[in-house]
Amino acid sequence: MATVTLGTAGTTTLTALAYDPSAAAADIAAICNAILDDQNVANPIWPGAFVQAGLLYVPNRGVLRVLPGDYVAVDPTAGIGWPILVSAEAAAAAGWVHS
Repeated sequence: MATVTLGTAGTTTLTALAYDPSAAAADIAAICNAILDDQNVANPIWPGAFVQAGLLYVPNRGVLRVLPGDYVAVDPTAGIGWPILVSAEAAAAAGWVHS
């Protein structure tokens, strides 16, 4: 197996939040409610996928600790609702664009 480059085939933008422990509950909920179970054909919401305490529960995989300034994004493509975590440092160094 060899490494590859990875990008999107479309121009879909991700819904994202720069994590701050004092972020509004509605902002956390918007991300949380967009994360779906990719292993269930109905793709239901994964309950409690992202919580105010900075924990991101990746459906069927495990948990990640989100630090202040990290970006939690959700890819809405094809209704899968997959979470993506980008560290604050990586986002700054790689030149990620956000609004």
